[in-house]
Amino acid sequence: MSSNGQRGLWTAGVTATALVLALPVLVIIGFLFVPSGDVWQHLVDTVLADYVASSLLLMLGVAIGTLIGGVGTAWLTSMCRFPGRGLFEWALILPMAMPAYIIAYTYTGLLDFAGPVQTALRSWSGWGVGDYWFPQIRSLEGAAVMLALVLYPYVYLLSRAAFLSQSLCVLDVSRTLGNGPWRTFFVVALPLARPAIVAGLTLALMETLADYGTVHYFGVQTFTTGIFRTWFGLDNAAAAAQLSAMLLGFVLALIALERISRRQARYHDTSQRHQSIRRYPLGGWRAGAAIGFCLIPVMLGFVIPAAQLASWAMTTADRAYDAAFWRLVLNSLELASVAAFLCLLLALLLGYGRRLHPTRQVTTAVKLAGLGYAVPGTVIAIGVIIPFGWFDNTLDAWMRRSFGISSGLLLSGTLAALIFAYLTRFLAVALQTVEAGLARIRPSMDEASRAMGYRPGQVLRRVHIPMLRGSLLTAVLLVFVDVLKELPATLILRPFNFNTLAVRAYELASDERLADTAPAALTIVLAGLLPVILLSRSITKSRNADTA
Repeated sequence: MSSNGQRGLWTAGVTATALVLALPVLVIIGFLFVPSGDVWQHLVDTVLADYVASSLLLMLGVAIGTLIGGVGTAWLTSMCRFPGRGLFEWALILPMAMPAYIIAYTYTGLLDFAGPVQTALRSWSGWGVGDYWFPQIRSLEGAAVMLALVLYPYVYLLSRAAFLSQSLCVLDVSRTLGNGPWRTFFVVALPLARPAIVAGLTLALMETLADYGTVHYFGVQTFTTGIFRTWFGLDNAAAAAQLSAMLLGFVLALIALERISRRQARYHDTSQRHQSIRRYPLGGWRAGAAIGFCLIPVMLGFVIPAAQLASWAMTTADRAYDAAFWRLVLNSLELASVAAFLCLLLALLLGYGRRLHPTRQVTTAVKLAGLGYAVPGTVIAIGVIIPFGWFDNTLDAWMRRSFGISSGLLLSGTLAALIFAYLTRFLAVALQTVEAGLARIRPSMDEASRAMGYRPGQVLRRVHIPMLRGSLLTAVLLVFVDVLKELPATLILRPFNFNTLAVRAYELASDERLADTAPAALTIVLAGLLPVILLSRSITKSRNADTA
């Protein structure tokens, strides 16, 4: 095949793949122009304002919590020296392994009226019902706290990476001008790290908008709960899609604000000196305050929930770990493995296609394919079920007319729809990891391979894949754990009589069987620890490389 023919084949393959993966988003946008009858007007008159207000207030609460927890701990572990700093560097990432809906179930069991905390309080004080005030965990404020506890690591990771990469010269100049640690933080370090902080905050807020398990369990009316209610309660696909489009608008607005923030940044670090950082020594009460500030999010976001889950798991072990549980584990592992493997293949196709032919068409197509990670799982699910359901119904009607038989639900009633939703949602995770690995391979390797007569596919198989083993493993693992934790898309698209660990934990919590959720929830948390360890190691290696 000629060079132009190969170029056209790769371009066509990348473009077609991107368009297929963008189908759910395009369907949601297209339904903006489909009439939904009186249902949409009913939503506008009754609950739409509540959805908007609750979503905005929830985002505000999560933003405050993640900024305080993420930026503050990142500065302390990066620029200060105090006992336990090395431990906190990686321990502060641990809450990322705890899905928001699982931490919500755990704290509900701990802090509800019948939970151990309030029971002990009444026992010690002799108070009865109505004699004391206690924070209401099942509230919008409670949901914001739960989400902030597990999402602040997004801000922490990017902020800490930004602080560690800042030039020692800039910090030294600030010190010579008489600025102390706090003034240096606010005047120099914080402005330089602003793009990274905003990027981390944007990720946290997108996850907040995508959450379903926490807000539904706490009874908070947001867009995600409204989409479920409209789809299943009112049985109106058009209105559910239009709510999804509004939610997608929120997400795109966040992405736009993040990019505008980066463009408007006026602080730049032009020095190339990246020596080892001379950290501010903290002693006495300052060291104690730093330890306490870093310990609180670790304890609240991981240690206490994990300990409670472990306690529940031991008390329910005799009836929980049965054949049905291991069937759930097998279902979840099989589903996550297939989705992760397919994501990796697609990421290799798109990433290598972009490297091979970085034209505007290919670059735009790859960016379009990676948009799914910014779209909530609820929106993706609605965008998948509508075209898949239309295809199944159309095919079934034709089969009945032509042959008198029913074709059934070939796509929308099988795991194919769910796996496609996972591919759309999580491809960007694998794609970014693969492209980062490809960027470390010198173009001269491609040129030498082509000079030896290798075709592009052979170069990828014989040269790049062996060199990308670490990146490929990381990509598979990250997608695997994301699929294992995913809840809203799985709830909508799973076939009948098919459950996963995440869905089972949600069902048990909805029945107020909180202790029984522990085996499934603890399995998900333990699996989530693997990418957390990878993230911690990658940051350490990155800083060591900069210093070298």
